[in-house]
Amino acid sequence: MAGRMPVFSWEPDHACGSRTTIAIVVELVSIDGVRLEYALHGPSPAHAPTLVFLHEGLGSISQWRDFPAALCSRTECGGLVYNRRGHGKSDPLMGPRSLGFMHDEALAVLPRLLDIFEITRPILVGHSDGASIALIYAGSGIGRPIALALEAPHVFVEDVTVSRIAELREHYQTTDLRTKFTRHHGPNADTLFRYWTDVWLRPEFRSWNIEDYLRDIDAPVLVIQGRNDEYGTERQVDTMVSALGGRCEAIMLDNCRHFPHIDQRAIVEDAMAHFVQGLGIRD
Repeated sequence: MAGRMPVFSWEPDHACGSRTTIAIVVELVSIDGVRLEYALHGPSPAHAPTLVFLHEGLGSISQWRDFPAALCSRTECGGLVYNRRGHGKSDPLMGPRSLGFMHDEALAVLPRLLDIFEITRPILVGHSDGASIALIYAGSGIGRPIALALEAPHVFVEDVTVSRIAELREHYQTTDLRTKFTRHHGPNADTLFRYWTDVWLRPEFRSWNIEDYLRDIDAPVLVIQGRNDEYGTERQVDTMVSALGGRCEAIMLDNCRHFPHIDQRAIVEDAMAHFVQGLGIRD
């Protein structure tokens, strides 16, 4: 493992008079020779469950903003936020993504990461592709997360998703999107964007579907999606509710697009905090 061993610490929040989580300096961890960037929040896994944040398909630690720190503080849980390969300052991708790239993350990388950080009681907080990775992990039986708190998951590929990604690829060339993207991903930006858009737009990817994993998820699930999500429709949420039944709580948000924790920050933070607190894991 590169850098220091993981260290977790509490610091006082002088503004509110209570304890809050503080992120330590972003560092690198090596998994099978690939260095991944990470940041930690709050108490160690030995003293509390850990929220594990899984970013969206073009996301990063910095794009979560302060949401992980705030949620860890509200729930008194630890937190692990990391960049997948090719994102942020993690090692670059060395070739095009496979059609099973989310399965690779869920079944190979994530279990190794949890093992390295000795996280045995994860609560997976996933957004978009990260939410899909969480569902695959939970439904595979490879691990048993306490719960899943998800935003805008993809369970199958929709026409609206493909159309929006095609538009995004055009905007990357004709607007300042590339400049904004580079702020978060540096020299990884172009390769990450190209390989991610390429795999989603491949005709073979239209049959990608993870509905079979849903029936084997026995953990409580919170799913949040915006009614104006430009990358998916309410069918994604309906499919999850139908498969999971009473194990799934669904929230559809008005005036909200693909980034609920940004578009409706207060509502999403409250909903996730109440969901985690209702699990009774700190009793």
